[in-house]
Amino acid sequence: MSDTMNAIAVEDGKGPAEALKPVTLDRPVPGPGQILIKVHAAGVNRPDIAQRLGFYPPPPGSPPTLGLEVAGVVEVGAGRWKAGDKVCALLGGGGYADYAVCDARHALPIPDRLDLLQAAALPETVFTVYANVFEHGALKAGETLLLHGATSGIGTMAIQMAKAAGARVIATARGASKAAEAKALGADIAIDTSTQDFAEVTKANGGCDVVLDMVGGDYFAKDLDALKTGGRIVFIAAQGGGDVNLSIMRLMQKRALVTGSTLRPRDPDEKARLAAEVERVVWPWIAAGKLTPQIDKTFPLAQAAAAHAYLETGGHLGKVMLLT
Repeated sequence: MSDTMNAIAVEDGKGPAEALKPVTLDRPVPGPGQILIKVHAAGVNRPDIAQRLGFYPPPPGSPPTLGLEVAGVVEVGAGRWKAGDKVCALLGGGGYADYAVCDARHALPIPDRLDLLQAAALPETVFTVYANVFEHGALKAGETLLLHGATSGIGTMAIQMAKAAGARVIATARGASKAAEAKALGADIAIDTSTQDFAEVTKANGGCDVVLDMVGGDYFAKDLDALKTGGRIVFIAAQGGGDVNLSIMRLMQKRALVTGSTLRPRDPDEKARLAAEVERVVWPWIAAGKLTPQIDKTFPLAQAAAAHAYLETGGHLGKVMLLT
């Protein structure tokens, strides 16, 4: 095994997609409680773009390079893992490379029915949806989830996970074709926000109990309008603007809860707890065929710049992936 590896770095520390360049780096050495993974595939996610632009620095102790989720084969084991095991893993960074290290507790077995490429699309997405929709949002069977960005990696997984849990899903997307794709994935109602008012359509269909919002901005007031009394709004991004106008009286009348979270800065013990919950709850859904990661397009590792440029167009359905 070589002491070096192929990886991707951001030229000059930050910049446009074209700043992503192939480099040769030292192969990482796992510390106590960590495993070394020979990476087969890595997910490309919006937080990677934010980091590339200089807005989302890695947490202390994490690699400075991009990549929050991978799947591959364990080279150096620890904890429950031994060399040769196939795993997918949530990382603090460093996934855009031939090798990656992670806390052994943040790796999960490859679910039955899935290959390594599909499994690499799971960790960042599934952990985010589970933590925000089912823990912070407390979505239950029989309730209604209003989901924005339905054809994103998060959106395509959230539709399937909510349906697997017995909830009803109202999904929004920009454009008739994307709305149709959301419907095909299992959404009960799909709203084209370029021609329809999502709050009015949601209210006409009984309102929603939970909103998963990655848009922010002027969507917030409509979220609150669409919400049932006692409902919950959960933010995971603010692609439409980080500042919102909040009517305190309307919030009080709805007895609404507004919350949000990020995944990457959580401490290792919390990520380990979340990993165990995901394996307990979500992995059986995958085994039962209730959800499958949607892979839109794959790129070789050396073409990470093209993968970022493609993701930034917003035309994808599901996940964009890198193959090492």
